[in-house]
Amino acid sequence: MARMTRTAAQMWLYPMVECQRSLLTPFSMWAAGAANSLANPCAPLAHASGARCFAAGYELLHRLSKTYEKPGFAIREIKLEGRKIPVVEQIVLSKPFCQLLQFAPQREPADMSGWRAQKRPARPVVLVCAPLAGHHAVLLREMVETLLLNHDVYITDWRDARNVPVADGPFHLDDYVSYMQAFIRHIGAENLHVIAVCQATVPTLAAISLLASEREPTPGSLTLMGGPLDARSGANAVNLFAANQPLQWFRETLIHSVPAHYPGAGREVYPGFLQHAGLVAMHPGRLASSHLEYCLDTVRGDLKGAEAHQRSCEEYSAVLDMAAEYYLDTVQTVFQEFRLARGSWYVRGLPVRPQDIRTTALLTIEGALDDVSGHGQTHAAQDLCAGIAARDKRGFTMPRCGHYDLFSGPCWQTDIYPIVRELIDEYDASRGSTMSTGSTSRRDTLRGNPDPVPRSKVRRTRHAQNS
Repeated sequence: MARMTRTAAQMWLYPMVECQRSLLTPFSMWAAGAANSLANPCAPLAHASGARCFAAGYELLHRLSKTYEKPGFAIREIKLEGRKIPVVEQIVLSKPFCQLLQFAPQREPADMSGWRAQKRPARPVVLVCAPLAGHHAVLLREMVETLLLNHDVYITDWRDARNVPVADGPFHLDDYVSYMQAFIRHIGAENLHVIAVCQATVPTLAAISLLASEREPTPGSLTLMGGPLDARSGANAVNLFAANQPLQWFRETLIHSVPAHYPGAGREVYPGFLQHAGLVAMHPGRLASSHLEYCLDTVRGDLKGAEAHQRSCEEYSAVLDMAAEYYLDTVQTVFQEFRLARGSWYVRGLPVRPQDIRTTALLTIEGALDDVSGHGQTHAAQDLCAGIAARDKRGFTMPRCGHYDLFSGPCWQTDIYPIVRELIDEYDASRGSTMSTGSTSRRDTLRGNPDPVPRSKVRRTRHAQNS
């Protein structure tokens, strides 16, 4: 009987959620219209006493009942040297489950005056590997926008599995690794720096390891932030839950079929609405505070602040379905069998050997208050990548920094980004890499210093103290 009940839930839960969304849509639209009639300066009711308070209340009802679709990055310009420079966003490589997006300041005609007429130096190229763990890649929008000030930026934009037809085949964790290899080859590793966030750290490290094992070029630097490279270290409630439940429980409880009206009808997925429920349960204050601040900004008439909080809510609440085979692979490989950390992971028959990486500088960053990836899980890459010289490996544990603070907010802007930028500048091929060859870096060899005291050792000391 228990087996039949689970099967029935898998058959009907997704359609029931879709039915609920359809029933709430008219109410959500009505609430949005009421809020607009009380907030629009051109509307007569907007000038009534207490109109802003009622508008904020109706807007909250609208936001709680609406279906959040994937928001766009909407990065249209950056301020560079006191000027507003347009940013071009384009798809440069498309695969069934992911598309590679490029962001770059628009090139100006050479005959224009000022700095635009000068030959601009090559900008370092950065590939941001977004996690496939529920949220869309747009959650890293602030990271992309910050990097654009000094770099050309690519990002992995994962597709919602419910929109991928079954005819396109399954998507496994091995496919994620292959995608990352294809993206690195397409961009070119010689002038590339890779930043992987959260779950993306595991397949990204695997992809670069396989490239190194095959003697292919690898990126100039690799930055790993808040990822479960060794989920045994500092295991938290999330890690323990994943490790203690049999894989069959995840299969029978969390896997559902996409309803008929989506392009991916019939595909087995871990639905976004279940992931969103888990995310809210883990961080209830994050979403609640965004809604509250939005309402308060609306009442105060702070439209700019309200817009910022609205975007934050949309990015956090917009979730995607994950292919079932990928999700189950990740649970088994990363959180139950720890194959990367144990050296027992094979991708398409090839061993994943991080120790084969030698010509890529490594930076690992953890948040001291991170409740998603426990303490030491990201820094585990320091030992896994034994082939990288000690002077080319750096690690930081950021105090008073939670998981989402690693890539957004003041901690990212003032503490983390300067470290990442310094690493990229130091190891960028277009500016003369300092990658160690033997015991001495190329830059110090040119200076005639046979045994320098590298700054990386100072950083490692700081990491040890912070840890």
